[in-house]
Amino acid sequence: MTEEIHPAPTEFTAEQIGADPILRYFHYSHLPVLLQAASRPFCELANHIVTTLPRNPERTVALRKLLEAKDAAVRANVN
Repeated sequence: MTEEIHPAPTEFTAEQIGADPILRYFHYSHLPVLLQAASRPFCELANHIVTTLPRNPERTVALRKLLEAKDAAVRANVN
């Protein structure tokens, strides 16, 4: 993916996002504090998944479903 992310994520390196583009959707530092609190644990778990599990189709599914859960948790906190 060549699209730049604004603001640039600080939670993952460009190398990590290059290897696993879905990680770009887990950054949270740009969010308001309340939404950061909802999003941060999902980012941490995504990091745990990519650092401890082998890259394979099931890991990809895990990250995709985690992203769905993160989006729902953040939306639950939007007034």
